Order: sequence, then C-alpha cells, then structure tokens
Amino acid sequence: MNVGLVGIFVGGKSTRMQGRPKGLLVAPGSPLTLVERLAALAQHTLPAARVVLVGRHPAYDGVVLPQLPDRGDAGAGPLAGLAALCHEAARLGTGEVLCLACDLPYIEAALLERLACHAPDQPAVAARVDGRWQPFFARYRSDAATPVIAARLASRRLGLYGVLDELGAAALPIDEDEARQLRDWDTPQDVSSD
Repeated sequence: MNVGLVGIFVGGKSTRMQGRPKGLLVAPGSPLTLVERLAALAQHTLPAARVVLVGRHPAYDGVVLPQLPDRGDAGAGPLAGLAALCHEAARLGTGEVLCLACDLPYIEAALLERLACHAPDQPAVAARVDGRWQPFFARYRSDAATPVIAARLASRRLGLYGVLDELGAAALPIDEDEARQLRDWDTPQDVSSD
C-alpha cells in the first residue's frame, strides 16, 4: 500500500441536508460523528497514512484533524479539494491519496483496505455503482492526477467523473453488500430511514 494521505471531504454546503454539516451527524450504532468514525476507520485500516479534512468549514473546527483548504479559485468545488489533497501529498512526499465523502456511514474496514490495495499500478481506482464512478470513494496517484486536475481547473471543467475518465481509472469490483456500504446521507430522509 502506498496510500500516505486520506482526505475526508467536508467543504460542501449541505444544502440538501438543510445546511446541517453532514460529517457531524452521529454515525448509526455509534457515539461518533460520521467524520470521527471515518477517521478512526482510516487510521485503523491504513495506520501509516495521515488523515485530514478537505475543505474549510467552521463547524469542523472542534474536530481534532487538520483542515486542508481548497486550492484554486473559489467556486471550483470538490475539484479544488482534490487539488489541495494532491498538493499536500506532493509536499509530504507520498504517492497516493484516498478520497472519502464525509457522509458515508456504512463503510467497513475490508472495503476500505481493498480500495487502498486494488490495481496498485493504476493512476486511479474508484468504485462504480449503477454505472457511475464514486469519486469520493477513490484512490488517486497524486503525480498522475495533479496535471489533469490543473488543466481541468484552468478550463473550468470541474467534474470529478471527468478526472477519473481522463486518468483511465480502474474500477474497484464491488458486490451488492459493498454497494450498500457506499450509500451516503444526503437528506434528512436518508438519516431517518436508517
């Protein structure tokens, strides 16, 4: 495993969650918030990796993890967060970054470890659910991703799906149970139905 940096993305506005920071919701069956649970899971599964929050949001100031501000123009969304994560990886001298959405309450250690290890020579690896990339459950090789991200930021092509396509990402094979682990909490209904 060459993952040296895990980024939990917290910079979104949570509009569908009515402005409540999704990462600070309490994880099911746990006293931990979603962010705390993901951080603990990442630290247990990838003990050599550093875990950071990606995006600045004052609601997360009490979380005991470094916050990495987006890199690039305001309004560039998660692509600016991925740029910051890859830049930090280069600064730290680590090869790969792992990206996690802050609103993933069901991820288990075995699936996280498979993401970290699958297709080690590929520039990116991500799960696909219903034919769509999951860019916030993905691994990127920072040296390969950085120029693609920079070009996309410069041309305002801000979608993360395009980054995975341009990199020729390998798909992480997942079964039905693992696909369920990738369900996120986008709305209050998602939380109350679980």
